[in-house]
Amino acid sequence: MNKQNLLIYEFENLYFILDELKSSFNFNVQSVSKNDFQNLKFDNYLVLCQKKNKAIKNQIIFENFPVKITKLLEKINIEFLKKKFNEQSNINIGNYIIDINSRELILEKSKLRLTEKEINTILYLVSKKDSVSISDLQTNVWSYQAELETHTVETHIHRLRKKIKNKFNDENLIISTKNGYKIPPKK
Repeated sequence: MNKQNLLIYEFENLYFILDELKSSFNFNVQSVSKNDFQNLKFDNYLVLCQKKNKAIKNQIIFENFPVKITKLLEKINIEFLKKKFNEQSNINIGNYIIDINSRELILEKSKLRLTEKEINTILYLVSKKDSVSISDLQTNVWSYQAELETHTVETHIHRLRKKIKNKFNDENLIISTKNGYKIPPKK
């Protein structure tokens, strides 16, 4: 796994302190200036600043120094954990994003609240390349025995498709096939 990166933005004294201790960290430490910042190609970073800067995302602002190093490191690690949690909670499905934390299906600025079962159904369908049978969904999403005679899956998928059509005017996120249901791959 790639280490996360802590960029110390225009704060050399703090960089020198953290650079001395970097062998004890589970993240990389790098000093950056205003001029360097635009040229960086990091995907996984936090920027430690003394003042809020609207041009920088993923900031940790520390205005009040001095601060105990343990408190500083605790704050940095918490922010890395929050960032990782938020990144893992959003899953792209075609043009949509599923926010697992808020249980929403998002298309541009429109949001649709979903139930946990609806989220699990969509995620299970996305995880499969081929169509998923009703009995497979019964077993793996609803934890029902496949032999049970029930229309739970069909009813839930019908309602889910109707919600998606009403909110996003999309009838093709979940499609029916002769073998079950499927979410077609992105185009």
